[in-house]
Amino acid sequence: MNNLIEVQIDSVRVHLMTPNRLVVLKQVNSERYLPIWVGPYEAEAITVALQEVEVSRPLTHDLLRNIFNAFNARITRIEIVKLENDTYFGAIIADFNGKELKIDSRSSDAIALSVRAHVPIYVHPSVMDVASILPEQEVAENVAPPAKAEPAPLSKEGAERLSVFENFLDKLDFDKPDENKSEGDAPDKPKNPKKK
Repeated sequence: MNNLIEVQIDSVRVHLMTPNRLVVLKQVNSERYLPIWVGPYEAEAITVALQEVEVSRPLTHDLLRNIFNAFNARITRIEIVKLENDTYFGAIIADFNGKELKIDSRSSDAIALSVRAHVPIYVHPSVMDVASILPEQEVAENVAPPAKAEPAPLSKEGAERLSVFENFLDKLDFDKPDENKSEGDAPDKPKNPKKK
């Protein structure tokens, strides 16, 4: 276990284009991050535990923690042990009567359980080396901005739709001042107020 890297949950993020969520783990005492895609239900289970939301009945991960407790097995840590075909493999490490148990788990379930059991999360160095990311470095001032790419040509239908707006904009005269409006008029004041 000495070579495992301790991480903590940095955030749970929403991806607007898919139902999936992203759990971001941050290496303790470092600026390396490990993003792990999880399903919406697993993300909710992690978020509920992080926010310490009271639930009337035990959720699946609460039930699992309760089963460990009922059998006097103490969860000691969670490990993210492998990354294979874009799938993270997790393990729940528990102490049962002085014997260490290593239980195979999806990483998302292991993380959800770690929050409930208040135990640390560790990642195998090979996983961090392959999948971790560093925050973007500040762009040097002397680096030229990337060249703008030419926009894709419009289709005939797109050009016809756009011409309606172009015709409308051509009819507007932005330089001509409003003759009915004096400089002191408030912008939302009607031009010809009706007398009551």
